[in-house]
Amino acid sequence: MAAEKLLKVDPLDNVLVALTTLPGGEPVSFAGSTYIPVTNIPAKQKFAIEDLAIGSKIIMYGGVVGRVREAIPRGGLLSTRNVQHDATDFARRDAHFEWMPPDVSRWQQRTFNGYHRDDGQVGTRNYWLVIPLVFCENRNVEALREAFEEELGYSRPKKYSQQVRELVDRHLQQTSAPHLQHSVTRERVFSNLDGVRFLIHEGGCGGTRQDSQALCGLLAGYIHHPNVAGATVLSLGCQHAQTAILLEELRRRNPYITKPVLLFEQQQSGLEATMLSKAIEATFEGFLQANRFVRQPAPIAKLTVGLKCGGSDGFSGLSANPALGRVSDLLAALGARSILSEFPELCGVEQNLIDRCSNPDDADRFIQLMRDYNARAKAVHSGFEMNPSPGNIQDGLITDAMKSAGAARKSGTSPVHGVLDYPEYVTNSGLNLLCTPGSDVECVTAQVGAGANIVLFTTGLGTPTGNPVTPVIKVATNTRLADHMTDIIDIDTGAIIRGEATIEELGDSILETILNVASGSALTKAEILGQNDFIPWKRGVSL
Repeated sequence: MAAEKLLKVDPLDNVLVALTTLPGGEPVSFAGSTYIPVTNIPAKQKFAIEDLAIGSKIIMYGGVVGRVREAIPRGGLLSTRNVQHDATDFARRDAHFEWMPPDVSRWQQRTFNGYHRDDGQVGTRNYWLVIPLVFCENRNVEALREAFEEELGYSRPKKYSQQVRELVDRHLQQTSAPHLQHSVTRERVFSNLDGVRFLIHEGGCGGTRQDSQALCGLLAGYIHHPNVAGATVLSLGCQHAQTAILLEELRRRNPYITKPVLLFEQQQSGLEATMLSKAIEATFEGFLQANRFVRQPAPIAKLTVGLKCGGSDGFSGLSANPALGRVSDLLAALGARSILSEFPELCGVEQNLIDRCSNPDDADRFIQLMRDYNARAKAVHSGFEMNPSPGNIQDGLITDAMKSAGAARKSGTSPVHGVLDYPEYVTNSGLNLLCTPGSDVECVTAQVGAGANIVLFTTGLGTPTGNPVTPVIKVATNTRLADHMTDIIDIDTGAIIRGEATIEELGDSILETILNVASGSALTKAEILGQNDFIPWKRGVSL
């Protein structure tokens, strides 16, 4: 059967999507009607199915995604020249939302092999963190990286490596692995420790007190994260981001702080070498504890999955994003958690999400967060309408509302059970909304800080984004991208565009991949590349 050339996403739409390039002047048929493109219509772009006068609304996904600024004839290509951003307003209303969960009988007894933490969370990886509370300590974090990575079999040596080598040799002499001593390249010393992650950032002081509080909350989320066995924290001493604030944020997430958190303050230690030597000794003991964790079966309900799109194209809302929506619905039905973020990319779909909130307070909070965020953008002469990138526009996403309508399909159809502000931590099962920018790394950094132990990341143009502690599974919207950038893409959903597979089939396949990655039996392309991106959001205007 020949592949379809056109798609109408919703019966109410007054535009059609070109699934392949349509030559100008050549008639094309859809649903019993014939259209003659006025000009060439590139694949992923849209054209009008009726004459649209100036001021007319552009309807796609059943909602307003723009307004006509120059008249568009039937068969005319939509562009930034003739369409401007517009979106439907929103408010809380009494809406009776009913949801029909998908059949999950095939998944109910399925498990993944994860690291069970004392607080009940289950990790998909087992890492130790080394983090600074303030940018002044970045150099010392890098010194610890140089010391540990080579000697532990994770990578390269230098200044403090001899001390670590002595610790490793002493440890190996007490075990049954003397063959590892003095080898030119170390094998991994700790078989159950997936790695040591060294996070650096440019915050902690010099900004607002709120910036430092948010940074401490984000770092606390990483330490509390189920993929983390413990952490070494370096502090200068005089900065805004105090250790007391970090501990306060940790107790908000777990009053008992059940994992080791090793704190070192340079101004108290005196000599830098004194602090680092003590940190190395204590951290090495922490590795011994972390190595005692082994993978054990856990139900799917222990998964928290971040839903993200970046480098989006005109197919994102038609293939990969709705496939993630299917995954999100399956997770909700199984008692797991999913996180939808990127608030600037929910512009125009707010009402749908508001109506899906199971708690009126969550609906009110979502409304306030959206309005406050857009107001901050407006205050610096920007706005949500400035979100689409040149790549987005070139590939068919010409307004923020159009981009948002496709991006929101990652959320599926389930109720919203939680609305969180950055950098809060997810605790409710089902779909959660987390206020973040659309910016790729800031958003993924925040989702992981909120507890995501897997991130699903759709892309139509290609992006290498990864994370230091959580596997990021890259999902291509089209086969051309999947074939072109094989080193960064994990899953191809282009079969949906070609009509060779359904959204449900691809969603189910993605969930299978999640279980393999979560169990450690498969690594993501971002993990293989060592793509460990970490950028805290300073809560300024980042779209």
